[in-house]
Formats: sequence, structure tokens, C-alpha cells
Amino acid sequence: MKPLNPERRAGAGARWWPLAAVALLTACARIPTLPQSTQPLDAKAAGVQASSSLPEPVSAWWTAFGAPELNALIDRALRESPTLAAAEARLRRAAAAAEAVGAAELPQTGLGLDAMRQRYTEHGLVPKPVAGSTRSTATLQMGASYEFDFVGRNKAALEAALGRQQAAAADTDVARLLLATQLTRSYIGLARVLAQTELLDAQIGQHRQLLGLMAQRRAAGLDGAQAQGQAELPLLDLQRQRQQLDEQAAALRHQLAALSVQPAVALATLKPGLPQALPLDAAGEPGLDLLGRRPDVRVARRLVEAGLHQVDEARAQFYPNVSLTAFAGFNAIGLDRLLEAGSRQYGIGPALRLPLFDSGRLRAQLRGASADADAAVAQYNSVLLDAVRDANDQLLALRSLHAQQPQQAQLLVQARALQALAEQRQLAGLGNRMSVLNAQLQTTQQQRQDVELRAQLLTAQAGLLRSLGGGFTDAGR
Repeated sequence: MKPLNPERRAGAGARWWPLAAVALLTACARIPTLPQSTQPLDAKAAGVQASSSLPEPVSAWWTAFGAPELNALIDRALRESPTLAAAEARLRRAAAAAEAVGAAELPQTGLGLDAMRQRYTEHGLVPKPVAGSTRSTATLQMGASYEFDFVGRNKAALEAALGRQQAAAADTDVARLLLATQLTRSYIGLARVLAQTELLDAQIGQHRQLLGLMAQRRAAGLDGAQAQGQAELPLLDLQRQRQQLDEQAAALRHQLAALSVQPAVALATLKPGLPQALPLDAAGEPGLDLLGRRPDVRVARRLVEAGLHQVDEARAQFYPNVSLTAFAGFNAIGLDRLLEAGSRQYGIGPALRLPLFDSGRLRAQLRGASADADAAVAQYNSVLLDAVRDANDQLLALRSLHAQQPQQAQLLVQARALQALAEQRQLAGLGNRMSVLNAQLQTTQQQRQDVELRAQLLTAQAGLLRSLGGGFTDAGR
């Protein structure tokens, strides 16, 4: 049998190489078929309209209450809060991770210098006169490499990292919003307790006057011991309420101090009054355009986007990876000859990496990334539904409180009218002091109800502004 002609052998190789290259490119690794992915909810599925008819909150919405002490507390908290500091640290970490991933798209360069004192074996590959001698060797070389992102793997990784960075930024806004809301609620709560305490002290004084008159009537034989005992019960209850209010005031001061990062003694003299209610129209309806700007919804949406890019990155792993490497420098035996022209060395060449025998790991990695993306979408849908419920609950509470205001105002007007009538009857000799005191007690009780309603209205307004995102947006991120 005659050996194959070398020319024919070369021709056969030339014909088979393109086919082999195509086979390698098409048989790298089989991409698995993924199950149908979870879909984000739209406005209709979430139960809201696409466009909101409610006013958009401003970023520093708490300043609209016109309470300088509250503004100072929130400003201090936003500067000093450890919770917010931790969120900002997570944001910086995410930004650094995105920067590191982005560096993969740039050429990688490096400069190295190696020096060594070495004895060369007499029986190795190095010939005489170097063989058997001890020499110094050195290499001074600069290298560079660049990976061609033909299938978008590096771009997908960068987009995923940027998505996580944006999620961390929105998470920082979540911390700011919750901190401002908690401080506002506590401030309004302390103002309510102090106003209630003042009115309660007035009620206690009125009851004591009433008990003094009843004691006089009992001494005169006009009332019995049973009537006296029944009149003492409301006073005992009012004194118990007074102790509860003192405890609440102390707890609220402690909470304000902790949130604003200062000792409780610094707020011992803080005596806020209830601010005026905001001219906030609650007649509109929340929309997906406004609810979508809530920080918690933005966190969930950014994580969905990052998850989808991670799927793209995992899918790109199935395709070939092409890179170009180059180097130039000096290499010599003998340090004195390192920088001579004859010591120059350089080279350049491409590199092709094909995932032929790693398909099992890549398929598992893609399925895992797809499952993570579906979980992120499901979490987004859950957060969006909770945001819709939260906004509707806040609107319902605010509308109910608005409806109660005219009724409470009328009750207070009637109580004051009855008190004025009782005082006129006493001056005319048609009534007694006990009737006046009973009327005053009714008026004070309605004043307490009015304070309670005003505090609830202010708290509900703060809750609505929080549920609409607190004015935080993606602008500047």
C-alpha cells in the first residue's frame, strides 16, 4: 500500500479544517430549553389604573407640616443613623462590584520584572557554555490582553451588576423613607400625648371640684354615700389615664432620641404641638406610574432586571470565547545584557475557548439563573400588590378621617354651646355650679376627641405620603 502523497495529505487537511471549525462552533454545548418564565404584573392585574390622580409627594414631604423641630430631628437622623449608614455602605459595595465587572470590558495590561540567580544543569536542554554555570537571568515585559465580547457575555454581566447597584440605591431610599416616617409618626404621637395630658389635667381638676360640691351636698344631707362613691370612679379612671400618658410620652421621647441618634435627656424638654393638617386631596386614586416610584417597588424591579441579565450572561457561557494576547519586553541571561537590543522579545496571538466538556455545569448554571429571575419577578409582583394594598388602605383611612371632621367639629360646637347655656343659667340663678362643671367636663371630653382625630389625620397623611413613595425617584441615580 502506497503512502499518502504529502501534497494530497495537505490538501485533505485544508479541506477538513473548515468543517472541523464549524463542528466545534455548533457542538460547543447544548443550551437547555427553559420553562416559561414568570411575568411581571401590569396595572390591570395589580388592580390599579395606569396613571395616578393623586398629587406627587415632594422628597422632603415632612417639611410641609411646618414643624422646625421635626425638620431638625429628621435632618439629624439622615446624617447620623446607623441603619442608613449600613444601607449606604451596601450601595458603595454594589458600586464597587459594578466597577469591577465593567473593567472586564477594557484591555487588561500589566508590567512585570523577574530576576533570578540560577545554576544550569550540565545534562539539560541548555547547551554550553551556560550549562554547568551559575548565571543571573531577568525578564522585563509588558503584556496586554483583550476579550472580544461577540455574544454579549461581559455586557450582560455589567448590566446585572448595574441593576444590583441601582437596587442598592433604591434600598437606601427605603431606609430614608422609613426613618423619616417613623420620626414623623413619633413626633405627632408625642404632640398628641402632650395635648391630651393638658386636657386630662383640666378634666381631673373639674372632677375634683365636682366631688367637692358633692361632699358639701352630702354633709347637708342632700346626697348619700352611694352618689359620692359613684362620682369618685371617673376620677380614678382619669388618674390612671394620666399615668398611661406619662409613660407614653417618655417612651416616645426615647424613640425620637434613638431614631435621631442622641441621648434621651436631650429631648427631655421637647414639647411639640400638633401641626396643622396638610391640604392633601385624598379624592384621587393611586396609579402604577406613582406606585412604581416607591423605593421598595424600585428595589424589586431593579433586582428583576439584574436577574434577567444574569440569565443572558449564563446563556452566553455556552458560546466560544475569543481573546487576543500580546507581550513585549526583554529577556536575558546576565543582568548587564537585559536592555540590549538582542534581548528583545515580543509576541501576539489569539485564543479560542470552547465549552465542549462543561455543558452539565453550564446547563445547571443557566437553569439556576432562570429560577432566580423567576423568583425576583414573583417577589416584584408581591411587593407591587402590597404597595397597592398599602396605598388603598391609607386612602381609606384618610377619607374616613376627613368625613369624621365635620361631625366632630359639630359635637365640639354643641358642647361649648351647652356649657355657655349652663353658665348663663347659673348667673341667672336658674342653675347651679354642678351643672356648669358637668357641661365643662363634656366640653373637655370633646376637645380630647378633637385632638385624637387631628393626630390620627396627621398620621394618616404621613402614611399616605409614605405609601406613594415619599417623593423619591431614580433621578440622579
